[in-house]
Amino acid sequence: MYRIQGVCRRLVSPSLSLNWLRLQGSKASAEPFLSGSSSSYLEQMYESWQSDPNSVHKSWQAYFNNVTRGDLPGQAYQRAPPPDTGQYVPPASSAKDIQDHLNVQALIRAYQISGHRIADLDPLGMGDADLDPNIPFELLPEKIGFTSGDFQRTFQLPVTTVIGGREDNLTLEAILARLRSVYCTHIGLEYMHINDRSKCDWIRTKFEPPGITEMSVTDKKRLLARLIRATRFEEFLASKWTSEKRFGLEGCEVLIPALKTIIDHSSYAGVESFNIGMPHRGRLNVLANVARKPLEQLFLQFNPQLEPGDEGSGDVKYHLGSFIERTNNITHKPIKISLAANPSHLEAVDPIVQGKTRAQQFYQGDKEGKHSMSILLHGDAAFAGQGVVYETFHLSDLPDYTTHGTVHVIVNNQIGFTTDPRVARSSPYPTDVAKVVSAPIFHVNADDPEAVMHVCKVASEWRSTYGKDVVIDLVCYRRNGHNEGDNPMFTQPEMYQKIARHDPVLKQYAAKLITEGVVTEKEYAEELAKYDEICKEAYRQATSEEIKLHHAWIDSPWDGFFPEDGKIPTTVKSTGISDESLLHIGDVVSSSPEDFNLHPGQKRILKARKEMMKSREADWAMGEAFAFGSLLMEGTHVRLSGQDVERGTFSHRHHVFNDQKVYNRQYRQLNHLSDNQAKYTVCNSSLSEFAVLGFELGFSITNPNALILWEAQFGDFHNNAQCIIDQFICSGQDKWVRQSGLVLLLPHGYEGMGPEHSSARLERFLQLCKDDGDICPDISKDNFEISQLYDCNWMVVNCTTPANFFHVLRRQVILPFRKPLVVMSPKKLLRLPEAKSSFDDMLEGTSFKRLIPDNSDLGSSSVKRHIFCSGKIYYELVKQREANNMNNEVAITRIEQISPFPYDLVIEQLSRFPQADIVWVQEESKNMGAWLYVKDRLVTAAKEVFKGTTTPIKYVGRSPSVAVATGIKATHIQEEKAILEDSFKLQ
Repeated sequence: MYRIQGVCRRLVSPSLSLNWLRLQGSKASAEPFLSGSSSSYLEQMYESWQSDPNSVHKSWQAYFNNVTRGDLPGQAYQRAPPPDTGQYVPPASSAKDIQDHLNVQALIRAYQISGHRIADLDPLGMGDADLDPNIPFELLPEKIGFTSGDFQRTFQLPVTTVIGGREDNLTLEAILARLRSVYCTHIGLEYMHINDRSKCDWIRTKFEPPGITEMSVTDKKRLLARLIRATRFEEFLASKWTSEKRFGLEGCEVLIPALKTIIDHSSYAGVESFNIGMPHRGRLNVLANVARKPLEQLFLQFNPQLEPGDEGSGDVKYHLGSFIERTNNITHKPIKISLAANPSHLEAVDPIVQGKTRAQQFYQGDKEGKHSMSILLHGDAAFAGQGVVYETFHLSDLPDYTTHGTVHVIVNNQIGFTTDPRVARSSPYPTDVAKVVSAPIFHVNADDPEAVMHVCKVASEWRSTYGKDVVIDLVCYRRNGHNEGDNPMFTQPEMYQKIARHDPVLKQYAAKLITEGVVTEKEYAEELAKYDEICKEAYRQATSEEIKLHHAWIDSPWDGFFPEDGKIPTTVKSTGISDESLLHIGDVVSSSPEDFNLHPGQKRILKARKEMMKSREADWAMGEAFAFGSLLMEGTHVRLSGQDVERGTFSHRHHVFNDQKVYNRQYRQLNHLSDNQAKYTVCNSSLSEFAVLGFELGFSITNPNALILWEAQFGDFHNNAQCIIDQFICSGQDKWVRQSGLVLLLPHGYEGMGPEHSSARLERFLQLCKDDGDICPDISKDNFEISQLYDCNWMVVNCTTPANFFHVLRRQVILPFRKPLVVMSPKKLLRLPEAKSSFDDMLEGTSFKRLIPDNSDLGSSSVKRHIFCSGKIYYELVKQREANNMNNEVAITRIEQISPFPYDLVIEQLSRFPQADIVWVQEESKNMGAWLYVKDRLVTAAKEVFKGTTTPIKYVGRSPSVAVATGIKATHIQEEKAILEDSFKLQ
């Protein structure tokens, strides 16, 4: 029977009918299997079926049943059910119904996935936001089998859509109309990449139901008022300062009501603090109409007398940030808005804002991010092109970096400076990078303000509901060139001819509301005049007031940290701690819970620490633990971040123990010091430098009463974060009056490891120090050390002892102000027996040593050479001096704090050995390291000692080089040997 069944399926295809077979006498393919003609065989089966339906196979029973009923040939055949089920064989007509319903479901899904590709997003109507003019074939009903006759047929809607509202059935025509109204008009939705059905369903409920985007009359009037403020502000600036660059918002004025809507709805959800980061376009408008910074302070920035800056170097107005506390006019709740200062490096501010927000959440105990949030603004070209955007997104869900959702708003000019997007990105949209974290992306035509407001409302609700990132893509245009003085007609003539004829969004929307009867022309004119008068009055005040200080532009104020009288204390207490504290911390970091399964290597480490406790000595890891532990016990939060910092790249730290037998069980010793201690956060970061260093900088500027450290895996890895270093860390105070106590730990040292991981590029940090090497400061001041630190832009140290490292870390918190600290941290010294410190060097009364003199019992007349050095080469020089038996002839002075340069101590040491020649020894190449910095300063100090006489300073070190170090071990050893020999060749 099964053989016959197979033959029959070949004989009777869905395109044949029994009557046709009777008439034609088909030969078919039964001949290889059966004798006789197929037509006679079929007729015999048909006759047999007529006499007894059970005499033929069930597949033939169904076929003959359907043909007799009048079904067409293509509908007659039905697969038979299993013999023992007794399942009813549905009629052929219901099979087509089922297929058509499936096609309807596929059509709906196609619009949910690809509808955005044909949405009307470009206000200029020139092109396609996804750079593709083709209509996806899956959006065409005829491509999946529908004809014009199907458009009035009714279909049941699947559960994966709510386009029907309360209706469960719609005609195909109505289904298409509703799909196009949701997905293909002024809003383009990308969310089907989210691998979570509940989240996708949530988004559908916010966009698919009929009429869900409609606004009330009150909301429309508020939107119009906000558009008036955004537009007239730019027009006022343009009329008063026609030649000034301001990077105005013309073409995307809807950004202002968009941001205010995000803030309004987030405030309703409980958010109290908003940290905003943005590039320069529209910054002044955001300050004026979102942060509500007084207009007179903004207008003062256009005063040419401000150009030199009244404190530090200052910055241009469209880079400045600010902090405002005010009441939200809609929710009537108090809110704080911080707009971070940002240079022209566009997206560099992204991780800084995230770090600020994370810090606020941490210090407030806001574990779900319900009270503080980030809003990041982007340009389309930068969002697609800048790698830090990708790096920052990858921090968004990491346990120690998440801010529980950020609202990203892209001002999509559809052009980058002069570059067409078709040659500026490879992705369809500038937003595609956000898909790496499954962020929903809402594209919206910026000339439809009501659609924009709905998108902003939903984005706010998404963030408060799920604590995840969301992206709003405001597809707009840039009415002027890159700035107000730029001529865009050179490169985009067609676009700018169209822009010249295009009505601004305010004019369009006002006309719409007047037509709808929401406002009258008179009311509209009165609202325009009202804001114009506000601007004029602010201008009058600005021109009559005295020039104000930069402090109006601080974006991260530290209430109560600085003395009210503005005077900085001239003395600082000792950075040492009690013997009791040392012993307690040492005991904690030398032990672990009894039931914890340690790795054998970690057992040896704990044993070694216990031995050091007995001998009252500390290696580098112990010195660091003493600094961290003592600060924690004093109530100071310590956060250490970077790649592999939990263990330490060189396996020396081990601040996180992992149970070797119990999965995911960890023990962090420094969080078990006392019941009322501060929390110690040590966290391995993603494999990022740019974003992570920016994040830690943001964390550090939020609260001055914390020690925030970033450690590079190797010192030269900071290369990838150079923008953060140059634009924010070393210059932030001068440009934006923004202090930071951030610590950079950069492993440094030439140990034959090749050019990649030898140098932390000490010379770069010293080159960025703002002191003058030709001028000796007044060292007679009682407070010289503190005043030097206060005047510098950052501190650069190269410590040689754990005790000094301990003190310099504690000094970061004890100082009455904050300066960044750059540490050339060691590799070899981590385990060098000679590089240990006595507990006595960390006790109360002790402090950081900017310079460590040669404490040997040397006579001034016997010393023929005075070597100055810094870092680990000191220990190699000491060995070489002993090997040469020159202990009485050569003095070795270590400069631990290279900048600010310790003139007072250097002068003191130079005076000890006036007959000796002066040599600077370093392991780096001559065009690198500290030489180019210390040379002039040693000369200047020597002039003070030797009555104005210029004293030659000899250099000993590697020759100038392009590569940081040799990659050949033998060459490294030979170079090191030559340095040590030359150091002791007396003239």
